[in-house]
Amino acid sequence: MMNTFTTLLGIETPMVQAPMGGAAGPHLTASVSNAGALGTLPLSGADADQARQRLRQVRQMTARPFAVNLNASKNQDARMDLCLEEGVPAFSLFWGQSPCLVARAKAGGAVVMQTVGSAKEACEAVDAGADVIVAQGWEAGGHVGGTVTTMALVPAVVDAVGSVPVIAAGGIADGRGMAAALALGAQGVWIGTRFLASDEAAIHPEYIARLLAADETATGYYESLFDIGWPDAPHRVLRNSTTKAWETAGRPENGARPGEGDIVASSSSGGDIQRYQCLTPGTDLRGDIEALSMWAGQSVGSVRRVLPAGDIVREILNEARRVALRLAEGADRQAAPAMLKEDTRR
Repeated sequence: MMNTFTTLLGIETPMVQAPMGGAAGPHLTASVSNAGALGTLPLSGADADQARQRLRQVRQMTARPFAVNLNASKNQDARMDLCLEEGVPAFSLFWGQSPCLVARAKAGGAVVMQTVGSAKEACEAVDAGADVIVAQGWEAGGHVGGTVTTMALVPAVVDAVGSVPVIAAGGIADGRGMAAALALGAQGVWIGTRFLASDEAAIHPEYIARLLAADETATGYYESLFDIGWPDAPHRVLRNSTTKAWETAGRPENGARPGEGDIVASSSSGGDIQRYQCLTPGTDLRGDIEALSMWAGQSVGSVRRVLPAGDIVREILNEARRVALRLAEGADRQAAPAMLKEDTRR
């Protein structure tokens, strides 16, 4: 499945591991890259020492290309300079556009992937110099920048940006979704929720258990609910006791929400954690894990077992190939001369 995107990034499989906040560390990033896809290391909140350490850990585990994700709504100049010093080959920019960051990355010889939620945003990103457009549909887990579904968004973005590679994000967790995205004109897929159920994901066992038990209706989209630490940032999470209590109370505004200010958990690294706090439940948490923000997309219904990240890459790719082959064989068997003629009716 080599194409313009894979050639540009120097990878074999047209698949990108989503940044996934606190769930994705050096181990997951390197494992995905070693399997031939593109691993992504989130560094938006890391200080200089943390960022350099994590980058060097990735380099110790893989010689293959990987990307660093940065939140473009914050000042990322220092982090980008550090990443370029460390030889990062690609950047994923999210939550707003920053032509200055794009120019900075490209001047350093890196490829830039920009996440968008509309065709208009995609054109603006291309004008700013982005090399790859990530079209993120509303189905996606975690923070979501748009309100259009993946099925509608991807072809609109593909048509809008011409020859610039488009990656489909949101609602894709298996080879069927990958094949569908490619049929829509995308040159690759962006996968997060499926990688949460990987051996390398740094999340709490209860979070994993709830992912595996969830179906396609188990998530909710919220304009600003788990917002302590990141306000006014729409997101999709697994519904839980916190979301249900808030909805039962009539969805009150910030300041009047049920249990606001409650300490529901704690961690050895970050201390006390409040209800409505924006964080990824990590392995060192203790307390009411169920009440916390468990990011997940609508594709969670397809996630049924935990596997090594490399196996997930190969499983999705192999299934996509089987789907494409089955469709091609079916078309060959069913095609008739009359069906191949152009319909000239108006």
